[in-house]
Amino acid sequence: MAEQYDVIVIGAGPGGYTAALKAAQFGLKTLVIEKNKLGGTCVNQGCIPTKSLLYATNLFHMMQCCDEFGVSADGIAYDFKKMQHYKRESVQRYRAGIQEKFNEAGLQIVSGKALLRRDRTVEVELTEGGREYYQGRAVIIATGAKPIKSRIPGIDLPGVWDSDRLLAAENWNFDRLVIMGGGVIAVEMATIFNNLCSRVTIVEKKNHLMAAMDDVMAEKLEQELRDQGVEVYCGATVTEIKEEGAGLCAVVTPEGEGESFEIHGCQILTAIGRRPDLSGLCGPDVTLETEDGKIAVSSEFETNIPGVYAIGDVSAAIQLAHVAAAQGTYVVERIAEKPHSIKLEVVPSGMFVALPIVPSCIYTNPEIATVGITEAAAKKSGLKVRCGHCSMRDNGQSIISGEKRGFIRLVFEAYSGGIIGAQLMCPRATDMIGEIATAIANGLTAEQMSFAMRAQPTYNEGIGAAIEDAMRNEPS
Repeated sequence: MAEQYDVIVIGAGPGGYTAALKAAQFGLKTLVIEKNKLGGTCVNQGCIPTKSLLYATNLFHMMQCCDEFGVSADGIAYDFKKMQHYKRESVQRYRAGIQEKFNEAGLQIVSGKALLRRDRTVEVELTEGGREYYQGRAVIIATGAKPIKSRIPGIDLPGVWDSDRLLAAENWNFDRLVIMGGGVIAVEMATIFNNLCSRVTIVEKKNHLMAAMDDVMAEKLEQELRDQGVEVYCGATVTEIKEEGAGLCAVVTPEGEGESFEIHGCQILTAIGRRPDLSGLCGPDVTLETEDGKIAVSSEFETNIPGVYAIGDVSAAIQLAHVAAAQGTYVVERIAEKPHSIKLEVVPSGMFVALPIVPSCIYTNPEIATVGITEAAAKKSGLKVRCGHCSMRDNGQSIISGEKRGFIRLVFEAYSGGIIGAQLMCPRATDMIGEIATAIANGLTAEQMSFAMRAQPTYNEGIGAAIEDAMRNEPS
């Protein structure tokens, strides 16, 4: 007979481990099943390792420009193997922190491959051998996503990498790197290897980078990358990969008019997106409904099977770790019949537009962070707006740190004065966006936000300057 639990969580990434910890907090008997390592893609192959390498390579990049600060450093060099060691240590420390929380909560984790069966039963093929069966009052699927693999000729040649494999590479052979794709993974990888003096080329099928981003921000990002030496080809695709000596040759074909051309002597990173990991998830006695390759869920994240929920990349429209964690919290609060403590969007009083309060962050140089809606999106929805802009060129902290680029743009609804969106491209943008998300979630106005005192000198002063600018401007 299957062992009984209140909640069974399949997958121990940000959505899964957050859900499990919340369930334990509510006193629910909880089991976590994970086939790989605790922490999922985010901790082991995604956010944490990528940001670790971004930090390390940014240090190297900064040291090459340190003379203007009166610092001399002759013979600046880097050791890619040591950078990878630093990255692994960061991952291990983060994973150990999650494990410690599991231990404190008394959470049970089973290592193995989960198979969903009828009556919310989960069959587990144990990593150590054998099979076990568990039944939950509720089951939460949080199996995440995996890289999409292109099917072009030559995609299986040595020297073609996906992000998981590239992040684990020990040796340096990326003097020339072609990146297929123009999303978050692509531009962050481009930043890492450009920092290490590689010749980096991005080839993106769509007309601009970061397809989900508004046109203005995408254009500014593209210009920043070009200014830093990254070649960017939008509206083009790598259609063939050929062996060429010690490297590869990428054949790039424009989507519209124009002749194909070749990039020689390169390594190639495929970063064309990730798709939900549904492989081997369902047994023969259950069928999960899907939509556009994702598990279909209700507004409460429940699947077509009562009591079975799906959260995070396996079902969500937005593939972000903090979205998965928020959904995990929401679902467990529903299961435990507790008041909800988290929101993914708000509809401010007097408005008819739902505002997403999920921050989106890109760790390029400078950083990019957005939340809410843009001026263009607001006008499309029939809203009048007041916009505030601050160039970070004259910001005190920017001057001190030698930053010459960046801006903060805030969007307010014209008549209520409520903040409805923000776009930041500047140092520490990913840290500052939380203030704006909090303001949107609580329906704060420009005047209310202006009451807050911001320390000097800080990058955060730019938010205050943008608020003041918006309050001076006429509605549009």
